[in-house]
Amino acid sequence: MQHNIRKSEQDDREDGHNNGDVVMLDIPSVRERPNSNSETDDALPNVPLYESAIIGIFEISKVLTAPCRLEVTLANVVDLLQSFVQMRHGIVSLFHDDDVPDITVGAGWSEGSDERFRMRLPQKVIDEIVASDKPLVAENVAVHPAFSAADKEVLGASDDTRVSFIGVPIRVDANVVGTLTIDRILDNASSARLDYDVRLLTMVANLAGQTVKLHRLFACDRERLMAEKDRLQKELTELKQPARERKKVHVEGIIGDSPALRRLLEKIAVVAKSNSTVLLRGESGTGKELVAKAIHERSARAKRPFIKLNCAALPETVLESELFGHEKGAFTSAFTARKGRFELADKGTLFLDEIGEISASFQAKLLRVLQEQEFERVGGNQTIKVDVRVIAATNKNLEEAVARNEFRADLYYRISVVPLLLPPLRERRGDIPLLATEFLRSFNSENGRTLTFDASAIEVLMNCGFPGNVRELENCVQRTATMAPGPSIVRDDFACCHGQCLSAMLWKSGSDEMALQPGPIVSVPAKPATSPAEAATSAPPVGSELAPLAPVGAALVGGAKMTDRERVIAAMEKSGWVQAKAARLLGLTPRQIGYALRKYGVEIKRF
Repeated sequence: MQHNIRKSEQDDREDGHNNGDVVMLDIPSVRERPNSNSETDDALPNVPLYESAIIGIFEISKVLTAPCRLEVTLANVVDLLQSFVQMRHGIVSLFHDDDVPDITVGAGWSEGSDERFRMRLPQKVIDEIVASDKPLVAENVAVHPAFSAADKEVLGASDDTRVSFIGVPIRVDANVVGTLTIDRILDNASSARLDYDVRLLTMVANLAGQTVKLHRLFACDRERLMAEKDRLQKELTELKQPARERKKVHVEGIIGDSPALRRLLEKIAVVAKSNSTVLLRGESGTGKELVAKAIHERSARAKRPFIKLNCAALPETVLESELFGHEKGAFTSAFTARKGRFELADKGTLFLDEIGEISASFQAKLLRVLQEQEFERVGGNQTIKVDVRVIAATNKNLEEAVARNEFRADLYYRISVVPLLLPPLRERRGDIPLLATEFLRSFNSENGRTLTFDASAIEVLMNCGFPGNVRELENCVQRTATMAPGPSIVRDDFACCHGQCLSAMLWKSGSDEMALQPGPIVSVPAKPATSPAEAATSAPPVGSELAPLAPVGAALVGGAKMTDRERVIAAMEKSGWVQAKAARLLGLTPRQIGYALRKYGVEIKRF
């Protein structure tokens, strides 16, 4: 007996390629043979039924592999199932799985109709199928013990209407993820084929389970790929941004946007995540206390105390009491017991400034508490344990101090776990306008003024050396703002333009000490020379192209001080007459060195 499949005209035009639509089978289904009897069945041994089952399974497999949403695919399976299984209602129900919501579909499903099909499910029976992982068959639900009164009502069973029910589990690997159920009005034909329909529905459920598994794997892969795409897109966006925008780290109180400062801020962000001891190195006035506070506030200890102590400001006996505390009666004025800074900083951060100035005897006492995190108060014998992160700071060359036996090597290694070098202001000259503007804003706020910087004033500040770094710049701005007569600060308002900068004298007299510190010291501008004789020996005027040169007289030629012209020629000779290299030697820009060569009539040698 041959059975043909009716396809739509669209399918005929496409040479039999199924586009995912439901295909209705032209077969003598069970519903079309209500008068079949056992004699006929025995004579034909159900061959047409098995043939129709094979055709049905084949068509269902094509529907399950069609590129559709899972809900649409399962609804199409139920639609197709009606062609070769006698049924009144058919429902596929998938359960919630992690981020996958539950799905309930049936014949004629549309978006948002899940609840309508969900109301037709006998919930108690569904739970039993899932728990037992076995099919459940009820020839008459009215007399079956698994069906509650509510389930019978859902299925429309009554004394006058006998309803049969078949439910099979849908599995993914060894897990039941849903059910395939049908119900129908009981008659002789449907009663005779219950076992046949159970086996057929089980095969369909197995195929559906594989489809569900593939869809869920695809969904997981798609989620992972989308997350990876978002990550790569974010990285690409960051790479397209300028470096300064991509890596900018903001720390309250630290002002500037120079490369040297950005590198320091990036290190602060990394160091803050750990509990390691930090040693801040740098010249006086570079903001070591600000950096220490920034590390604390970006760490996990931010809500705990930040305690600071200047070790150079106190004698050894007082320093010991300040750090470790003392018991009542430990010395003459100890009328009550007192906690030290280590106890006050418990679970927080202790900032020890100028640690290079403590005495050799006290270094041993400090070493123990840093190593063991325990100590005794002065005059006491009870050991106190603390949990303190120590940040130390110094402008002293500790390596030389260790070599001269002025600083213990074991203490040096204990505090220098993570050393951070703070750049001097001369290495971040681009930050000078930002810093000066902030200091002037603060001055205006405190004094009720509205001063601004003229362009010539910013030029003076940019040409100054500021060996005292940010602290010296702040003092310079406040001093000049205090004495400024007009609404804006101009070049002539600065003391250095009139030869009255006391800081210049201070740093000149301390040139030997400054020679030990890293980096070149840029000269402080002086009053312009008034005669040719003075011009040969004095520093160049503020705003001139040679203002940032090393101090006049720093180099000697035949016992005489070098003039600006001689220094330019010497730098060009040393750099092989490459202007860019000579500019770096003199602390100038290529434009400034070019101006100096033209100004002094220096003929450039060509090789």
